[in-house]
Amino acid sequence: MLELGTNTDAVALDVSAQASEHRGVVAHCKTPTTSHVTEGIETAIRNVLDISKLTPDKIASVTVGTTHFINAVLERDFPPSLAKILKGYVGYVDGGLHIDGSQEAPVVESQVIRECLAIKQKHLNAVVIAGIFSPIDTHFKQEDKVREIVTRELPDVDVVCSHEVANIGFLERENASILNAAILQYARRTIKGFRTAIKQLQLDCPLFLTQNDGTLLDAASAARVPIRTFSSGATNSMRGAAYLSRVRIEATSTIVVDIGGTTSDVGVLLPSGLPRQASAYVSVAGVKVNYSMPHLHSIGLGGGSIVREVDEQVSVGPDSVGHSLTEEGKVFGGSTLTASDIAVALDKVLMGKVDLVRSVPKQTIDRAQARIKNLLEAAIDVIKTSPDPLPVLLVGGGSILAPDSLRGASDLIRPPFHDVANAVGAAMSQVGGTVDMVQSITSQTEAQAIENAKILAVRKTVEAGAEESSVFIAEIESLPVTYMTNQLRTVVKAIGNLDSNLQPSCELLDTAEDRDDYTDMIVDYQTEVTEKATIDPTTYKPCVAVNDETGVPEWQISETDINYLADGCYVLGCAGGGSPGSSRLQLRDQIRAGYTMRVIDESSLKDDAVIYWGGHMGSPATGVERLNATETVSAFAVLMEYLRHDCFDAVVGLEIGGANGLEPLLVGSSKFFNRPVVDADFMGRAYPTYWQTTLAAHHSLELTPCAIDSGDGKSIIMTRAPDDEIVDRALRASCAEMGSRVGKAAKPTTTERIRGCAVINSYSLAWRIGRCIAVAERTNTLSRVAEAIVEEAGGSESAKILFRGKIIGVERRLWKGHSYGEVVIASTSPEEESDEQGPATSEYMSAVARGGTLKVPFKNENILAEHTDAAGKQSIIASVPDLICVLDRGSGRALGVPEFKYGFRVVVLGITCSPRWTDTPKGLEIGGPKAFGYDNVEYKPLGWYVKPRSVIEEYLEDK
Repeated sequence: MLELGTNTDAVALDVSAQASEHRGVVAHCKTPTTSHVTEGIETAIRNVLDISKLTPDKIASVTVGTTHFINAVLERDFPPSLAKILKGYVGYVDGGLHIDGSQEAPVVESQVIRECLAIKQKHLNAVVIAGIFSPIDTHFKQEDKVREIVTRELPDVDVVCSHEVANIGFLERENASILNAAILQYARRTIKGFRTAIKQLQLDCPLFLTQNDGTLLDAASAARVPIRTFSSGATNSMRGAAYLSRVRIEATSTIVVDIGGTTSDVGVLLPSGLPRQASAYVSVAGVKVNYSMPHLHSIGLGGGSIVREVDEQVSVGPDSVGHSLTEEGKVFGGSTLTASDIAVALDKVLMGKVDLVRSVPKQTIDRAQARIKNLLEAAIDVIKTSPDPLPVLLVGGGSILAPDSLRGASDLIRPPFHDVANAVGAAMSQVGGTVDMVQSITSQTEAQAIENAKILAVRKTVEAGAEESSVFIAEIESLPVTYMTNQLRTVVKAIGNLDSNLQPSCELLDTAEDRDDYTDMIVDYQTEVTEKATIDPTTYKPCVAVNDETGVPEWQISETDINYLADGCYVLGCAGGGSPGSSRLQLRDQIRAGYTMRVIDESSLKDDAVIYWGGHMGSPATGVERLNATETVSAFAVLMEYLRHDCFDAVVGLEIGGANGLEPLLVGSSKFFNRPVVDADFMGRAYPTYWQTTLAAHHSLELTPCAIDSGDGKSIIMTRAPDDEIVDRALRASCAEMGSRVGKAAKPTTTERIRGCAVINSYSLAWRIGRCIAVAERTNTLSRVAEAIVEEAGGSESAKILFRGKIIGVERRLWKGHSYGEVVIASTSPEEESDEQGPATSEYMSAVARGGTLKVPFKNENILAEHTDAAGKQSIIASVPDLICVLDRGSGRALGVPEFKYGFRVVVLGITCSPRWTDTPKGLEIGGPKAFGYDNVEYKPLGWYVKPRSVIEEYLEDK
């Protein structure tokens, strides 16, 4: 009924009259949103009641869609505030689950009571409880147990359980829960204001708020989890558009374009009637979270967008006159040509004085309209999930800007009441319930497990207030748990119509401080918050100095270096290796705590040096919950004990690609073994298995004895094996029984093996690639970051841009713990290239292949690149062991297999592999195309390998 933003849009809706010409809209109005919640909402509802002549007893429910809560966050400098809250107090107690839902450790009440005492002494008023794998904890309910203890010991404290806020992904769920806790008092006050307004209007009906996914949340629940309403505005517009247009979306998805005064939001309504949700993680006020939010693509196009013409090129936006349109727009007597002026000149709308735009050249008008058309078509193309045309609904006050037809749209519909579609969407929202659970399919079939989840989802939806007879299953996602035998994760969402007989709930938490005037309580967390100055990557120099004790030049790793290395390692991961994000945070925190990490050149190793190596092994699905700990450190200690080594001389990496690229720095940190990391690794990239190394390519049976450790007291030592492959297979089977995530330490190697088998200066290359991305961000040259990386990787003879295009298809499947599939990329048109890169295309490196499509199959990492031209001719333009990296053109960063998604504009980069892979037949046998089942593909080198320049050599010379 209500949508609260800059303006409050209010409608009275009779959903039984949707088939009528007025779509059941009994009355509607738009009023400016006031600073006082009660007055603003009361005025809006009263206006609608006056217009419609409806009496209070005719109102079944009031539904509010509001931006109050997200604005409370966006109007603050929240990332520093979040850091301050986290640094205020963090406590740890036993608990947590494994990925299969089994208990890792039980909750110990005495530990929780100990933490409550510390919280009480610090006078804190909100507590977040976050447990490992809590969203799938349907049996032990550990977070609920801890909450019972906390509320008993601290009755006046707000308690937020993370499983009620967000899904799998511990760090992001914890962030979302903290954001939620930070605005709880403000949320209660705001919702009480809503209720006060309803009471003053003598309305005796339930109050609901709309959620991000398009379903309803009762007022009491919204007061506990206000974060669920953060992005409900866009969702309401999409659902309102579908309702008003009467488009049937049961068989196909529908695109909704909401054009406002400054921006246009483009989203997709699924056949379920709900908006497509954003993939895994989103960012709110600079904070990475993973709660449900609609997937939107926004562009700088609105009624106030400024139109400029330079050298016969017309641009529209992204800057806008915004709310000053009626003062600055030409049709209103101003001097600025806007998109609205173009619409008036084309007789699309009556606005202002038409005579004031008669002097605008027809050519300018036509070019501006063409540019608007291109912008909308590109936005629609990005948001689509397939190349097929789809119906497009146009809503918002700026929808008059759209042309009569758009490429990619099977039908273009501008429904009645399109300017209040958001309020209509709020009024007709439904009730939803979601179940996310892991079940064993040992004693039941997969179909039975899914059916069980469906029953639970329906039950949850009815409990939330839906009419049982109207509930249906809207979404089902079922996927096997990697590395776990007979374990199935099932996510089911059910929705249904609101039960009209539902009685209003009076439940709402009430504390003394909540009765004060309306005040944004986030300010309490803001005192003396400062951020560190940013580093300029164009002038930054790493610290390289000679160790006074050893005489060895050492690269002292800084926080900036860690950031560069993390980005570079993910590029070298070739879409695999796992995201280095949590490893980056772990190492950053160690540096901030005063610990040191250092890197040395292989030439500094003594001939008799004992060199340990290893890294993580396990399921990526486990890593998103069980954040980086010290499993690898423990594995090193276990192997050292077995081999009776008191110490070792240096650490070398298993693989530079992905998260494992940073793991040697953790082991070598002064917090643990305090040993230098060699600027080298045994892959020069990432590979899916432990035995696909340059060491194994040159010397067999060098992997055992080895050890793995789960970090919680479980360790295994493998003393011998007949071949290298069985080592990986045996350890992975053990890894599954140890929680699906372990650290591993391999048989110590020697200086001779490093110099003869390892890929040298791989950390230097990762650092240089990461710096390229940082420089591109700093200098606004992200569109040319691929060219910069090519230069750092040895120039165009060693590295090449293979293809530029847009992802149009992704297929994934799991088998034996690995992610198999392929990504298909279509070449972008010259017009799209010009839009993204600007007119100076001569500055951009030519791609190896242009036009047609590129198919990249993967097994955790990208295997090869197969081009199909416009005539259907196929050719392999790159293959393993050469590196094939997919970069996001928007951010310049690598995309891993989990991030491949339709619509992403990408650059595919190829880098020639180290000759350590190609100078022996076994190298190609275990690392080439045939190792992945491509027996008919012969490896052809992409170019000539160029050894990366050592960071140590370069920056030691400057001293």
